[in-house]
Amino acid sequence: LQVIFPEYLQEKFVQSALSYIMCNGEGEYACHNNQCICQCADDYPQCNCPITDIQIMENTLLVMSESWAASYKDFENSDEFKSFLKRLPSTHFLPISSVHLLWGSDWDLQARYRLLQSSLEIQQLKIQRTARKLFSLSVRCLHNPSHQMPRERSVMQWLNRVQSFLYCNENGFWGTFLESQKACVCHTGATLCQRPIPCVIGGNNSCAMCSLANISQCGSCNKGYKLYRGRCEPQNVDSERSEQFISFETDLDFQDLELKYLLQKMDSRLYIHTTFISNEIRLETFFDPRWRKRMSLTLKSNKNRMDYLHMIIGLSMKICQMRNSSIDPMFFVYVNPFSGSHSEGWSMPFGEHGYPRWEKVRLQNSQCFNWTLLLGNRWKTFFETVHIYLRSRAKIPTGLRNDTGQGPVDLADPNKRQIYIKISDIQVFGYSLRFNADLLRSAVQQVNQSYTQGTQFYSSSSVMLLLLDIRDRINRLAPPSAPGKPQLDLFSCMLKHRLKLNNSEMIRVNHALDMYSTEILKQSDHLTAKLC
Repeated sequence: LQVIFPEYLQEKFVQSALSYIMCNGEGEYACHNNQCICQCADDYPQCNCPITDIQIMENTLLVMSESWAASYKDFENSDEFKSFLKRLPSTHFLPISSVHLLWGSDWDLQARYRLLQSSLEIQQLKIQRTARKLFSLSVRCLHNPSHQMPRERSVMQWLNRVQSFLYCNENGFWGTFLESQKACVCHTGATLCQRPIPCVIGGNNSCAMCSLANISQCGSCNKGYKLYRGRCEPQNVDSERSEQFISFETDLDFQDLELKYLLQKMDSRLYIHTTFISNEIRLETFFDPRWRKRMSLTLKSNKNRMDYLHMIIGLSMKICQMRNSSIDPMFFVYVNPFSGSHSEGWSMPFGEHGYPRWEKVRLQNSQCFNWTLLLGNRWKTFFETVHIYLRSRAKIPTGLRNDTGQGPVDLADPNKRQIYIKISDIQVFGYSLRFNADLLRSAVQQVNQSYTQGTQFYSSSSVMLLLLDIRDRINRLAPPSAPGKPQLDLFSCMLKHRLKLNNSEMIRVNHALDMYSTEILKQSDHLTAKLC
């Protein structure tokens, strides 16, 4: 062909032939400085990119990643790993350090783990070679491939996975265990995967043995500590001296069944006389419940009963409806433990975390119902004001669906009558505790002064122990919190509203107590959530 072509066409022919062969006719083949590439035509911008080969490499890497994950699954399903899990003690909590010791002392498991590591090393080399080929093929592509190299799990990750198998594998759900919070993060978003977390066995205020009835609580304590409500406390705290500040003990020591019976009988010994406040409804008066109604029951202890703190153990309302009513009232209740603004209250979590629900009983020969909430000894708590928001789940007649419900009550209208209700009576049940504010304020100021002056706490250790005992007993009566979340700090609310401390004084007192607890008593710090 070179002989046939004239000289001025020979070079152009060679270039065209190479472009056809090397670039599939999608560009011109050109070489510069020993680097030969296709200069793509406008219609074929990807002529230098071997798309088919790249897709094959990407699929190969995907299969290799699946094989990597399958190796982990095979290890977890192995007899050695399953036997290791079965031999782990379940009578107490295993921190990651204890799991590490047991992990290293299981020779059969270690031999199986070395096999896993060898297999992963071989797979990793293959994945790296394939990835290098993939990226070298895609050098002249407009879009580089995206591939994440699998990483081998560290020993710490395996130990955490063992904890997750122990504590976050319940009801067919799976989660990840967080030792710092002693809680599970369930993959379903709910808390259905979490098993009861056993108690911690150790020295000082840790448990000596977990309870057989409730593995989450202590069954016995170390020397120098006493068992109190499933926890170990120092024996050198004189609870009788705490009674000089707040009389936690009361003559009304009823069991829950007795309390329920007394509440049903409206026993006057459980009455707490409160002031009913509402700008939207009046007792014994019918009203339209389609729009939110707010009412409050308050004690005004800072003015009227300064020498008492108050406990709520139940709440009762008598609600009457018109005949053939389709009303189903719905309540939201907020509690202020020691006065304060509405934002310093907490919402009662009806039906959550074991919290009780409202009980509805119809009174004989009437359209009235008794709505009773029994908190009992387990859920009793401090209160100063109870805010009740009432809404209804009424089946509204078609003619009233566009009605605002803000007008006067019209009992003559049969359509409107069936949605009206009235509250005949509302009552808080509980009891009052004697409270020596002046004596407690002097003890708190002593701690505050010691902290401000930077002096050591040894000289006031008895005061520190008493305040730690009081803080713990007050915060123990906080409402239930979600698993993994700290309880509300009621002690700070008491300091603010009953002892009239400012924010800086509250912070100093709590920090001083925390330092004494961790540095002197060597107790673990119990986190709380701010409320006031």
